Amino acid sequence: MSKSQRDLYALLGVPKTASADEIKKAYRELAKRYHPDRNPGDKAAEERFKEISAAHAVLSDDEKRRRYDDFGPDGLREGFDPDAARNYARWASQGGGRGAGPMGGDPGFGGFGGFSGFGDLNDILGNLFGEMGGGRRGRARSQARGSDVETEVTITLRQAVEGAEVALPELGGTVRVPAGIVSGQKVRVAGRGQQGALGPGDALVVVRVAAPMGFELDGDDLVLDAPLKLSEAMLGASVQVPTPEGTTLSLKVPAGSQSGQRMRIRGRGMTRKGGERGELYVRLLVRVPRTDDERAAELARALDAYY
Repeated sequence: MSKSQRDLYALLGVPKTASADEIKKAYRELAKRYHPDRNPGDKAAEERFKEISAAHAVLSDDEKRRRYDDFGPDGLREGFDPDAARNYARWASQGGGRGAGPMGGDPGFGGFGGFSGFGDLNDILGNLFGEMGGGRRGRARSQARGSDVETEVTITLRQAVEGAEVALPELGGTVRVPAGIVSGQKVRVAGRGQQGALGPGDALVVVRVAAPMGFELDGDDLVLDAPLKLSEAMLGASVQVPTPEGTTLSLKVPAGSQSGQRMRIRGRGMTRKGGERGELYVRLLVRVPRTDDERAAELARALDAYY
């Protein structure tokens, strides 16, 4: 038996039924015995110390130990999908793998102890354990997993700026929307697609950002329309403008401001990659009074002399 296949319980000298405390105690005793500081220059002791440390790292972790118990060393491989493996085992045990199943042949195994009728065992493990390489393995995996589904979710501007956990009632779960997302971007939610022999596909969530009235998205920047009275534009004023977070800011409008003029508020736009914020541009819109009052008309004509 190669080192990579050695039983981890045997390495620590404990039974498979050992408790967490028994595993810890066995590891400490062996670690003291084989520690490099106690065995300077002893390569065999150093190798033994590495083996028992690796065994303890697995068996002291509840999830890793469960995967090792269920699937052996393959359960510890990077990219291993225990849910897919369990789904496949359940599907095969119910007869789903017979005849025209995705792998063909008779599954004929109990747990994962022995395969028959499958051909190349490495190919099967590659499909079960999340190896997404091209060619035959990639095709077999895509055929065995369920189809992806696509859905939409609408979020507020504040959620787009700050990021949020958004409920997906139709899929029975949630999706984490990252800060800075823009309308039309997609977020993948693993395992929320259609069911297949090796488990479900994924959900692709199309995100729509609902900007409040007056706000416009311009890349990483935001543009906000701010109405002004004629006197405020002429004489200057301090006006309150809303922010994406739902608060307000005081903006000093200089005297002589023109309609359509833009003022910049730094760091109040959309969240950029890396966490920085874009800019919030306030577009000044001078409002003209709507009135039939003759006095107002006289005042307006009087202003013509100042253009």
